[in-house]
Amino acid sequence: MSDIFSKEKRSYIMKTVKSSNNKSTELKLISVFKKYSIKGWKRNYKIFGKPDFVFCGRKIAIFTDGCFWHGHNCRNTVPKDNAEYWKNKINRNKKRDFEVNKHLKKIGWSVIRIWECELNKNNSDILYKKLKTLLKNI
Repeated sequence: MSDIFSKEKRSYIMKTVKSSNNKSTELKLISVFKKYSIKGWKRNYKIFGKPDFVFCGRKIAIFTDGCFWHGHNCRNTVPKDNAEYWKNKINRNKKRDFEVNKHLKKIGWSVIRIWECELNKNNSDILYKKLKTLLKNI
């Protein structure tokens, strides 16, 4: 099926779409927090980088990153259409993630980044290792 918009118009539309949150991964992580009785987290905390969850008193920021959007190689999915655009988009996201981590660490925060794929049951050991640090600090 062909697009009703020109390539330029579609590109413009897609560039204006901004994510407000990654609800499915955040909800999965909330269920993990409940499973391990991890309490004291907040969402929508106003701090540089907009972490998905923060533990203010401990200065821990948690990000749940989508594997495609943040360049994780778990699926090796590379779009064939507009490949250069997507490559640049993902590289910008990775660069921004690096800068956010660097800034938060500089001001005394610990950063935990959880990949979307780590929220799957077959990767629970990886997720637990990341949360183990969190469990020790809470």
